[in-house]
Amino acid sequence: MHKERAHRIWNRRMNRRDTLWLLSTTTAGTLASTSLTGCAVNPVTGEKQLMLMSESQEIALDQSQSPHQFSADYGAVQDDEVNDYITKVGDELASRSHRPKMPYNYRGVNAPHVNAYTFPGGSMAITRGILLGMENEAELAGLLGHELGHVNARHSAERMTKGMLTQVALAGASMYAGSQDPALGKLTQMLGGFASSALLAHYSRDNERQADALGMEYMTRPGYNPSGMTDLMDLLVTSSKHKPSALQVMFSTHPMGAERLESARLAIDNKYASFQDAPINRERYMDTLARLRRQKPTVDALQDASEEMRGKNFDGAERDIRTALNHLPTDYAALVMMSKVQLAQGRKQEALRFAEDAKRVYPEEAQALQVASISNLSMKRYSRAQEDIQRYEALLPGNPGTAFLSGIAYEGMNDKKRASNAYTAYLRRVKKGDQAQYAYKRLVNWGVIKPPQKQQQQRRP
Repeated sequence: MHKERAHRIWNRRMNRRDTLWLLSTTTAGTLASTSLTGCAVNPVTGEKQLMLMSESQEIALDQSQSPHQFSADYGAVQDDEVNDYITKVGDELASRSHRPKMPYNYRGVNAPHVNAYTFPGGSMAITRGILLGMENEAELAGLLGHELGHVNARHSAERMTKGMLTQVALAGASMYAGSQDPALGKLTQMLGGFASSALLAHYSRDNERQADALGMEYMTRPGYNPSGMTDLMDLLVTSSKHKPSALQVMFSTHPMGAERLESARLAIDNKYASFQDAPINRERYMDTLARLRRQKPTVDALQDASEEMRGKNFDGAERDIRTALNHLPTDYAALVMMSKVQLAQGRKQEALRFAEDAKRVYPEEAQALQVASISNLSMKRYSRAQEDIQRYEALLPGNPGTAFLSGIAYEGMNDKKRASNAYTAYLRRVKKGDQAQYAYKRLVNWGVIKPPQKQQQQRRP
């Protein structure tokens, strides 16, 4: 299969299937091997528990992987006032948490779906979809408090200890993360941080209940009204009934149940009864997000487009994205999504045009460079593709898929030495999958590596 695909790639223009194959390359990666650290004291409970990750390892994993996920979600919102505001509220809560010295950082991200997440070292993101759904600062404090709860209770390290990540972390198995926007399916597997979804996904219901309780504790310490937590939960439940696809990622990573809302209401009536008249700061929230709130028609249309993509209705997705761009022609997420839709339909030149527009709109963000490189590769513009790949690597180093795309580009330029180096670098990081097999077979065919003796015998006539 791989020989046939290689023959197709190098002897004619790539077809749509070949292009989509390239689109699936760049999130494959490996988690670094993790040493056993033994018992640790849980910062929330004060009790000893077995942990396979030290605090320094939590921070290292966070810092190496969170930038890739933020890029998968189309980068930080281009509104410094909003990001500074989120940071101010987050810092106010974190300074009163159980782990105040963690290197917390906060941002809104351009993804249209509804979600919020944190990496184990305290890097947090809130999507435009949920920022536009909330109505006051108390809800924002409840959301950030909940995410702080996961970091402070060390839920990622706990899950790893229980074996949810152990096989991957200790064996260095290849994983695929993809974007946190599931609607883009195979097309966005190229655009996520490698292995990042494994660190984000599927908290247990017990984890969620503890994060809720900690979030309410943290938000009331500086004086926020705890009704922000219950109002946030009401918002999520109500929104899921009207547009469930927009909350699919959030509910998969943060399972929601009626008992969570009931527990929060009971806590307000009892433990936090004295805070029921505390401020919610609606006016300050709405004023700070005024520019972002003008983007709501664009975000709504992109949510619809994501749903169409889930059903592989690319014509419908294109219509919705055009609606989004009519409202905001310079929306980075809309331009990148349109580029992907064009690639999915085999319109390579159009895909490149929208990717180039996205690069101009947000030159500090890497995802458009990746889409542009694949668009150029699909049209055999190997030198231009390599320029985009190198710029991507400079902005967002560490994605092993970049090495694979470099191999494709150099091979197209008949530079086997550099192609071999790129494929070798890729195989050091990724051991499984179609792309790994392709890279391995090219190196075997070029005599760079020798196959095992058994394979050599099978190849003899």
